[in-house]
Amino acid sequence: MTRTRTTRLRRPLLAGTTAVAAMAVTAGLVAATSEPAKAATGPKLSLIAATDSITLTSWKEEPGVYLDLGTYLTAEGAPFELKVTRKSYKDPVAVTQTVYEGGKAKSKVLPKGTVKDFAGLPGFAEITVTDKAGKKVLGRTEDFCPNNASGRVRPDAPATSKYPESCPTNPFTLGSVWGVEKGWAANTYAGSYSDSVELPAGIYTAKVAVAKKYRDLFGIANKPATVKVTVQERSYEDEGGAAQPASRAGSAGKHAGHGAAHQAPAAHAGHGPGHAPTPAQAGAPVTSGATPSYNVGHGPLKAAPPALPWALKKKEQAARSMRVGDTGGQTDGSRKAPALQPLAKRPAGKPTVPDVPKPDLRSLPAYGIVISDGEKDVPGKDYLAFSANVWNAGPAQLVVDGFRSPGKAKMDAYQYFYDAKGKQVGYTPTGTMEWDPRPGHMHWHFTDFASYRLLKADKKEAVRSGKEAFCLANTDAIDYTVKNANWHPFNTDLSTACGEENSISVREVLDVGSGDTYSQDLPGQSFDITDLPNGTYYIQVLANPEKRLKETSVDNNSALRKIVLGGKPGKRTVTVPPHDLVDAN
Repeated sequence: MTRTRTTRLRRPLLAGTTAVAAMAVTAGLVAATSEPAKAATGPKLSLIAATDSITLTSWKEEPGVYLDLGTYLTAEGAPFELKVTRKSYKDPVAVTQTVYEGGKAKSKVLPKGTVKDFAGLPGFAEITVTDKAGKKVLGRTEDFCPNNASGRVRPDAPATSKYPESCPTNPFTLGSVWGVEKGWAANTYAGSYSDSVELPAGIYTAKVAVAKKYRDLFGIANKPATVKVTVQERSYEDEGGAAQPASRAGSAGKHAGHGAAHQAPAAHAGHGPGHAPTPAQAGAPVTSGATPSYNVGHGPLKAAPPALPWALKKKEQAARSMRVGDTGGQTDGSRKAPALQPLAKRPAGKPTVPDVPKPDLRSLPAYGIVISDGEKDVPGKDYLAFSANVWNAGPAQLVVDGFRSPGKAKMDAYQYFYDAKGKQVGYTPTGTMEWDPRPGHMHWHFTDFASYRLLKADKKEAVRSGKEAFCLANTDAIDYTVKNANWHPFNTDLSTACGEENSISVREVLDVGSGDTYSQDLPGQSFDITDLPNGTYYIQVLANPEKRLKETSVDNNSALRKIVLGGKPGKRTVTVPPHDLVDAN
């Protein structure tokens, strides 16, 4: 069980840098076969090093280096594809590999315990570092996310990778697809999952090998990669202040602190001459494979804007701590998603709800549950803050357009329906959209998308959150194995997905397989528990509470998470028991 008390939560985001709408191609995957595994073949996998020497920087202000050594796993002959799923939260995570027989894809069940979660293959890379005298000074293992698609290794490889650009870390993820495209290479560096290591300035030799169990499992040759490593020590105040090495920048997310563990670097607008970006502020280089984000893990990013001068660091950090929600026009400091365009005109003719595939909104149990004082906005009050996610199990997108009549404060919202070929075949009115002018929001919210309630032990309502209007965005990859899951959703950036104050129309989309997480951490959103007695309660996340949206089913719209309140006023505590096998808060 987890007991915690803090005063800050942030909204997690779904990382993604390539605006490619690609539908998942898992439909052709045949169920696990009873034929011998040797009858089917997988790709030829190899470990390679992009360079035989690399320079890493240890900053005096934050000692330690990150072992982004430029080693990659390549796939030839066929893609390297893994399907990671769990039937329910009562079942462990299982993994199958896509192999090929006679050109046809088949599923090969991998041994139980191969994976523990959805963050990657545990202990995949084994790293040994020796000094100039040949003495071993470091030995460690790192997990590997195959979705670290860093690029092609030959010109005739597919121009784009069909696989997602990250591995999800939402504790209630249900399914993921990992892959290295044929002719591509994935960085073995663990990115935001990796801890720094203490290495004094000097010359070293690093040997990177694939762990034996994975060599045997996937037929990888025992050929470790060797890299000469030069560690240099520098200070933020070094004269000249040259930009920090890419290897350090690529690991910035570990320090940025997103959600409970993985937050993307913040974006900054200025950069004074003669000052290097600090580790917490620098963005990952395009080739690093590191994408620090709460609900994703790893994947290629574009570099973030340069950081502020060191002299302004404390001032900027203080300003950031006062911000709420999504800021600066971006959600993780790494990219802006393209705006989603609504139709040119509001729909005309008779509304219809045709018999075509529809979205299926489902709620996940709450997590990130803490006691908060409302950021001291309301002295003497205790609040229960939490994160909640509603996702779309498909098989169709949720598409909602808002249209504004001139001079009106609200937009009229409509849900659209499409046939199997993507042609619009119907629409229906579905409420309104309203402009949220509060700092950290500044976008259009679709009303009545979800509601949150704190229930007593007998499941009767005790407190209701005032938050029921949302800007829809694909912040979390919840299950990319469902039919029609889009592995490359567009609107992962809230500011561009949800319009401007002067917008005449807005399109908001929740794609198949993705979910939208909101942190309820403000007075009016979080639950006021000041006067509630200690005891057992349930946080209810309820999707589509007024049933205005047309869905495949409304029977799976509610999720409950048990909690136990304790302590005294001003020092309340919350204990969060495991939810079946998910012991995460």
